[in-house]
Amino acid sequence: MTASKKTSPPKKKVFNKKMFFIWSFITCALGIFFAMAVYLVVILNGEKMLKANADQMDMDEASVIYDINNNEVSKLYKENRESVSLDEVPERLKQAFIATEDKRFNSHDGVDFYSIGRALVKDIIQGSAVEGGSTITQQLAKNMFLSHISTEKTLFRKAKEASFAVALENNYSKDEILEMYLNRIFFGNGAYGVKAAAARYFGKPELKGDADGKNGLTLGEMAFLAGIPKAPSKFNPISNIELAMERKAVVLKLMFDQGLITEEEKNAANAELYTPPSDVKNQAYLTYIDYVMEEAQEVTGLTEDELNRNGYKIYTTLNTEAQTIMETTFKNRKFFQKDGPEQIAQGSMVILNHKDGGIVAMIGGRDYVPKGLNRATVPRQPGSAFKPISVYGPALETGDWNPYSMLKDEKMSFGSYSPRNYNNKYLGEVSMYEAVKLSINLSAVWLLNEIGLKKSMQFSANLGMPLKSADRNLTIALGGLTEGVTPLQMAQAYGAFANGGKLNKAHAVVKILNYEDEKIYSFKPDAKQVMSEETAYYMTLLLQKVTAAGGTGAKAAMKRPVAGKTGTTQSGLKGVSGNRDIWFVGYTPEWTASVWMGFDKTDKKHNITVGSGSTALIFKEVMSKALAKVKVTAFTKPKGVAELKGPPEAVKDLTAVYLDENMDIVEPNEDGDIETEPDGETDGLLDLDLLDTEKDTVISRVVNLYWSTNEEDLEFSVYRKKTGEAEFVLITETAATSINDTSVEGGATYEYYVIARRVEANLISEKSNVAK
Repeated sequence: MTASKKTSPPKKKVFNKKMFFIWSFITCALGIFFAMAVYLVVILNGEKMLKANADQMDMDEASVIYDINNNEVSKLYKENRESVSLDEVPERLKQAFIATEDKRFNSHDGVDFYSIGRALVKDIIQGSAVEGGSTITQQLAKNMFLSHISTEKTLFRKAKEASFAVALENNYSKDEILEMYLNRIFFGNGAYGVKAAAARYFGKPELKGDADGKNGLTLGEMAFLAGIPKAPSKFNPISNIELAMERKAVVLKLMFDQGLITEEEKNAANAELYTPPSDVKNQAYLTYIDYVMEEAQEVTGLTEDELNRNGYKIYTTLNTEAQTIMETTFKNRKFFQKDGPEQIAQGSMVILNHKDGGIVAMIGGRDYVPKGLNRATVPRQPGSAFKPISVYGPALETGDWNPYSMLKDEKMSFGSYSPRNYNNKYLGEVSMYEAVKLSINLSAVWLLNEIGLKKSMQFSANLGMPLKSADRNLTIALGGLTEGVTPLQMAQAYGAFANGGKLNKAHAVVKILNYEDEKIYSFKPDAKQVMSEETAYYMTLLLQKVTAAGGTGAKAAMKRPVAGKTGTTQSGLKGVSGNRDIWFVGYTPEWTASVWMGFDKTDKKHNITVGSGSTALIFKEVMSKALAKVKVTAFTKPKGVAELKGPPEAVKDLTAVYLDENMDIVEPNEDGDIETEPDGETDGLLDLDLLDTEKDTVISRVVNLYWSTNEEDLEFSVYRKKTGEAEFVLITETAATSINDTSVEGGATYEYYVIARRVEANLISEKSNVAK
């Protein structure tokens, strides 16, 4: 027997520690060598760039804003800078900036690799560049040398920023870098440098105070300042005190967490209230310029600081004459009610060129301050000014309704919702013309219920005002919205009515050129047909009635065609009869404008006691003067829109004749009704109560009514009132031109009138003459 060969198992690879360490050493050495090479390039490149760009240590070229006629209206960068030595800066203020912007400032060499690594991880997780990781030195480098480059976070840009930062660290001490940073950083509202910012926001140009150490910056004010550079237009206390307070709290927490202040100091600083200095005043075109800056930042991605000082040319749709008239009007106290004890009665206005969406003029308040609250962009409740958007516009768009259509005006409830007319009076039935002209609430709610909420909400969304799901209820008929709408949004929406149903996006910036006159932005018109031309034309007919004699907006009437709508919202405060908001939104064939008036915070001491006629009057004052040199034009009916056929003519010859005669009794029919047969002819059915059983006859009391008409296919509603009754009541509807009223009582006196109705269009005539 032959022995089988034993197969040896394969040899296991033995882990070679020696080779692992060799390769690890080589990898690390290569990594270190590569890192040193990159760092050397950064240093050499930074030194080279620092020398080449030494001239940029000085101030940059001013950017300019131009009006609609390409005339210069403002230089954005006005040097509001006062240099301060580091010795003049309180220690706590230095600590606040370092704790907030760069807590390892005193230990890194210009670039904080830990922060960069953390930022890189966050960028990878988010899938895009979202985390900066910039040190104070890098921010200074960017501010000095890189502000003309696109703000996109690219590796190339970051590398240049790092090179400059390292070069700055090699050529300047930490104190010198911090001093340059505090003197160059932008704080919003034209303030460059911490000293100018302290004067601008707190009226304290001496950071440490006077010789006795009094009137210096408080810890809370220092925290305010340290929080601003992250987003100057957003976090400064004049522009947005709520966000500035939140940012201040973040700064104080960072200082507390780093052991720089105690908890008691943190809480006390957080409790400090802010009052702007008294020298913050209005300037010409201020609201408009601030709005231009916000829009320019949005469309370019540039920061406010970059837009201010890099020689940009910003061309706008500003009409300086209209803007000046608007600002003058808002300074005139006669157009506003008496101020409250703690707040002034506020207002805002915006004018649009609805043909292209250009913002002609804008004002954000009577006491508007730089970067202040722009009330033209703050949502408020629109009241009845929203009816054309929530009710009448979508109703007209269905094609089932027109300005002559009849609407119900009766006291009624819709589930748990029971709206009422402002005067608690109801007309029973009114035309859409009358409902809009008199701003009748019940008719609006009833019509919205008829057309459905879906159509209403879609119409509003098409006009640039999408409503919340919580708004899906009938209260939107009267402008009861969850969040409200802004005067700018309302002007844009009404502009579509004025522009044949085409909606143009509201905008102030036409184009922006850089310092080399290269176009970096240009507005692209994108008009959208959001409703039919017929709907827009019919709405204009309706809104013209509002500004006619007897309409709620009659005070807006001027010596040119004008259409518009008033709006009022109640205060909602128990025991307060005043209002929260009053509006007028309207247009001429040339421009559309929106006016709002109210208090910033409505309470028992601060509510509107004047009517919406006040806003209509401001509309007239501004628009009539701003358009004084513009040729008067008319609203025109678009081609293809059928001439609107009005209601039928009223009946003018209604005649009533009383008949009284005896009739022989005929045996009751199978239904138990008694028929009469005077002169051998069946005259119809009579009420059993008319039977005179003693004489076996029926006493017939009849009023014969007859009239004439020149039209066909009409229906007639006959109304009657007996002496002593308060109102006429409907007794019958007929297509004939005569009826017999057999339900009259002997000895009573009656009055009658007739209303004609064109059935296919649901249009009714005025009342006929009254017949007795």
